[in-house]
Amino acid sequence: MIVFEEFRVKSTEREILIDITNEINEIVRNSNIREGVCRVFIPHTTAGITINENADPSVKRDISNFLGKLIPQGGGLGYSYKHGEGNSDAHIKCSLTGNSVEVLIHKKKLILGTWQGIMFAEYDGPRNRKVFIQIQGE
Repeated sequence: MIVFEEFRVKSTEREILIDITNEINEIVRNSNIREGVCRVFIPHTTAGITINENADPSVKRDISNFLGKLIPQGGGLGYSYKHGEGNSDAHIKCSLTGNSVEVLIHKKKLILGTWQGIMFAEYDGPRNRKVFIQIQGE
């Protein structure tokens, strides 16, 4: 069986990592799929998805701060972005984190490590974003 769901994430800052693990777990529980896989897809070019630590909020800040230094908004290291909208840094960051993750499902729960969470990565907010969930299994 395949189940498809969609929900929205509203970001409040230009760059922020938002833990969406609970929302996805709820969708998995309600899907009645006991064993399978959950795919999370972000249909945007300036927002991504990643799995990382969700216990210590400073990890999210460290990731955002590092990406901001590595890929600054206005360009850096003698390079200026050519894209006219002023958000090339967001496109590049999205390319690094990616637009999708897959997580196994066992006994109607996502299989994640003790400290892992699914993080929506906003790089060009604040915005109202879509998150697509596909659950496949039995």
